[in-house]
Amino acid sequence: MHDPGQLRLLAMIEQHGSLTGAAHALRLSPAAVTQQVARAERDWEAPLVLRGPRGASLTPAGALLARHGRAVDEHTEAAAEGLDALLGRLSLRLRVGAFQAAALHLLPPALTALRHRHPQADVSVEDLLSERGPDEVAEGRLDLAVIASWSELPDPPPHVAVHHLLRDPMVVALPDDHPLATRKLRETPLQLAELQHEAWVVIVAGTAARDQFDQATQRAAFTPRIRFQTASYAVAQALVGTGIGVALVSRLAVTRTPGIVHRDLAPPQPHRELHAVTMADTSLTPLAGVFLTLLREVAQEITTGGDVSTARPARSTPPQPHD
Repeated sequence: MHDPGQLRLLAMIEQHGSLTGAAHALRLSPAAVTQQVARAERDWEAPLVLRGPRGASLTPAGALLARHGRAVDEHTEAAAEGLDALLGRLSLRLRVGAFQAAALHLLPPALTALRHRHPQADVSVEDLLSERGPDEVAEGRLDLAVIASWSELPDPPPHVAVHHLLRDPMVVALPDDHPLATRKLRETPLQLAELQHEAWVVIVAGTAARDQFDQATQRAAFTPRIRFQTASYAVAQALVGTGIGVALVSRLAVTRTPGIVHRDLAPPQPHRELHAVTMADTSLTPLAGVFLTLLREVAQEITTGGDVSTARPARSTPPQPHD
């Protein structure tokens, strides 16, 4: 296989009219250029350069190859300009995916802070099923995904990194006229077994959240009487507000639904873990690393403060399944 560097060398000799001029342009010694010319003539099996007292010129064969050498330079320059433009766009790009509760409570404070730090950022956000998060990042469709796991930690490809954000415990949603919803009792953690005779609104079967609920009721030694199944914690809470039953919902997904009260569970609390997924190397998309830091700030505030509605990361001076 021929060396394209030889084509560039011939183009430089033609441009500068001497081996010495080409050597200066290529930051080589004249002796090194002479050796490379000899090697090129052996490789191409033709005389390429004519040397004379006034410099050097190319043979017809050398001139033909030099034209291709100029094309190599032109394509290299175009590639460099294209890469600079691409890196400029990537440096401002952030494509985020998140499941519903994270999109409602984790993302907005972080996106607000990002907008103040990087007002030119090109940000897009999409709804995401947690199980799709690692693949969406690995395949380059997202720069960062916020996902939830209930039992097993995600097992991403080697070039993808999973960053823990917070533990999201499950709480019980009760109608506000329920005997266990009185203000006197609300500060006391509730034993799941106390709800064994209730009608339940639950997450649909076949999901990790439902598996966790089934395991929790098994440990509490009762079989729940299921009245309604849904894919959404928001829908579950709306139904609890009608008095149709009780529900186990994520604390992060708690809504201010009229007619319901939330109570913590006694240990061991069912819970889910929230993670951010990025490429292991975020140098091409630096905003992914910036946004990860902001998400961690929001997660820390939620963890320590407990009120997801007021979580806000600190703003810096300018230059933010239905599981």
